[in-house]
Amino acid sequence: MASIFDKESIVAGPGFNRWLVPPAALAIHLSIGMAYGFSVFWLPLSRAVGIQQPIACPDAMGLPDRIVTTSHDWSISMLGWMYTLFFVFLGGSAAVLGPWVEAAGPRKAGLVAACCWGGGLCLSALGVWLHQIWLLWLGAGVIGGIGLGLGYISPVSTLLKWFPDRRGMATGLAIMGFGGGAMVGAPFANILMTTFADDASVGVWQTFLVLGILYFVVMTLGALGYRLPPPGWHPSTHGPAPAANATIDSDVATRFVPVARAWRTPQFWLAWWVLCLNVSAGIGVLGMASPMIQEVFGGRLVGVDAPFEELSRTQKERLATIAAGFAGLLSLFNIVGRFAWASFSDIIGRKATYAIFFLLGAALYAAIPWTGRTSNLALFVALSCVILTMYGGGFAAIPAYLADLFGPQQISAIHGRLLTAWSAAGILGPVVVNYLRDWQRERGLPAAQAYDMTMYLLAAMLLAGLVCNMLIRPVAAEVFESQSESSTPADESPSDAPTGGRVSQHWLVAAAWTAVALPLAWGVFHTLMTARAFFE
Repeated sequence: MASIFDKESIVAGPGFNRWLVPPAALAIHLSIGMAYGFSVFWLPLSRAVGIQQPIACPDAMGLPDRIVTTSHDWSISMLGWMYTLFFVFLGGSAAVLGPWVEAAGPRKAGLVAACCWGGGLCLSALGVWLHQIWLLWLGAGVIGGIGLGLGYISPVSTLLKWFPDRRGMATGLAIMGFGGGAMVGAPFANILMTTFADDASVGVWQTFLVLGILYFVVMTLGALGYRLPPPGWHPSTHGPAPAANATIDSDVATRFVPVARAWRTPQFWLAWWVLCLNVSAGIGVLGMASPMIQEVFGGRLVGVDAPFEELSRTQKERLATIAAGFAGLLSLFNIVGRFAWASFSDIIGRKATYAIFFLLGAALYAAIPWTGRTSNLALFVALSCVILTMYGGGFAAIPAYLADLFGPQQISAIHGRLLTAWSAAGILGPVVVNYLRDWQRERGLPAAQAYDMTMYLLAAMLLAGLVCNMLIRPVAAEVFESQSESSTPADESPSDAPTGGRVSQHWLVAAAWTAVALPLAWGVFHTLMTARAFFE
């Protein structure tokens, strides 16, 4: 049984349809993307003992006792460490295990990711049942975080090899799934918790168990869907690289830069800062979207001419509902941007795409304070949505950018190391936004103006990213290695042209895409229903 997961066993046979690979990647990314939606568990878990109301730990109770207590509830700040651990171990495992992913192949890596993510959720279910938060940190946070890293990078190299003519589109499809995972998983988790909740349980451990088993099955099926192209294969539609990419594209068939050399090149570190600065700015907006729209526009969102501080509790509750709809709208644009911008980068080139991110992004960030001062809510929302498309697009286009620079052969390993920029951005973005806001508020600045300096600083960070992007040059020829690949005979190469055995594969492609499209469509519909409150 183990042999079907070996790299040598997954080379595609004659007539294989390459469009079967993206749904397999989407199945894995939609599963691990639930990490973004874990905040739906914080409030129920914070009253796992008290059920109706939290039973707070005494002030005198030390941290070791808070970790092992079974008679008091956990604080949301303690639960939030799971979220931190997710992305620390995502970046760390991707960086450390990237070379193993290349050596073992995407199917084996996908299976291990399924075991880690699904198993981590099941261990967390045990932690909730026993009321031991360290089991949640270990299960979902550490073990699950390793699954996130492996699941995130496992399809990248495979998709780039199958779609050398559409690199951006291929990686955009998969990474779109990571952004959409919470859009599907979070409302589904709410349904499960409501179903399982009773007088003795908030329904979280049962939900973790169901999700753990479900995600393990879905991710394993996705891993089984991975295939590698035979040596020397190229699609029938593959021609010369677009002119826009000509300065950075390498010969994808025979030349590549090994990961041991790639991360020592200036191009790698410039790309590291490109991702870090783009993501830091985007996280800054995404993380403060809800409080920002409430504090900047205040009572004007509910037809009252009063600042946020002067609103009643009922009015603030209405504002919170509107802000939740705004956050859902931003999430949708984040997902759309991952596919749209990555696909667009196939036309204009990756360097030009990131130049747009940084130039247009800096202008939009700098314009947001003006929309607040002029009470132009529609423009504020429009600018924020465009910003979030570029945040998502930055994630989706970076693997293709790396393949342009270093070749696709070891891109999972190179991409894995570059994802440490995401971990750094996860610290840099929130720190800049939250601490700068608090510093201004402590000095008496009104809430409506507390974000102005933050936006200008984020715009400056994007301009710094523009400089890094413009400094990227083609990798020196002597850094590359040649890979001699024997061409596959024409009658054995997969191709996009119809063959005698391809009719059934068209039905299989349709079934695979339907299987991943249905839950994604349900998530989009639910998000639009949530966002409706914002427009109303």
